[in-house]
Amino acid sequence: MRIKDIPWYNRPGVRLKKKGANVLSDAELLAIVIGRGSKSENAVDLSNRILKSFNFDKLTNLSFHELKEEFKDQVPAMKVVSMFEIFRRTSRLMKKGFKVKIKNAEDVYNYFKDELATKNKEHFIALFLDTKNRIIGEEVVSVGTLNASIIHPREVFCSAIKASASSVVIVHNHPSGDSLPSDEDKKITKMLCNAGEILGIKVLDHVIIGGDGFVGLKEIDGL
Repeated sequence: MRIKDIPWYNRPGVRLKKKGANVLSDAELLAIVIGRGSKSENAVDLSNRILKSFNFDKLTNLSFHELKEEFKDQVPAMKVVSMFEIFRRTSRLMKKGFKVKIKNAEDVYNYFKDELATKNKEHFIALFLDTKNRIIGEEVVSVGTLNASIIHPREVFCSAIKASASSVVIVHNHPSGDSLPSDEDKKITKMLCNAGEILGIKVLDHVIIGGDGFVGLKEIDGL
């Protein structure tokens, strides 16, 4: 059935305009976002099929290429990727505003939890701070399993110097959900702290984010 074959008063767009977005199902909302279906499925049927395999919390973790494969079309894939990225940016703006000040590991966790808690790969991020511990920049240094041979101080501190950072906070996630640091995490932290002392850019903390919460190595190892 095509959307045009649905009685006009039952079409998602009409119901949204008359009653508001909150009355629509997940599939109807997604159908409005993607805007079109395929030759064999209308937008609502396509959305229902996708959501049976990937609810919104799973869908947000799919890459553009994975979404393109699911939708069999790059246009809805681009729209969904963009939608979730807007959600993440909006959430961070609403919670933290401009030039967020970092006081402790919990502040770092709150800043990144929406972005990192559900990632299925390890993301290693450097957060750059000014003299008042306000965020002035951030950079994804590595994606994948972390080890000291991959995470090199030059990747972290080259960008920190360009940003005129006074200090840095290191952040990464554990896809396993367990936020306790590994021996490799501690090794990387020590290496970066030593490099920061030489350069005069202090590593304030290394915060590990997992599904069960977070751990700041400063508190347990004393950076």
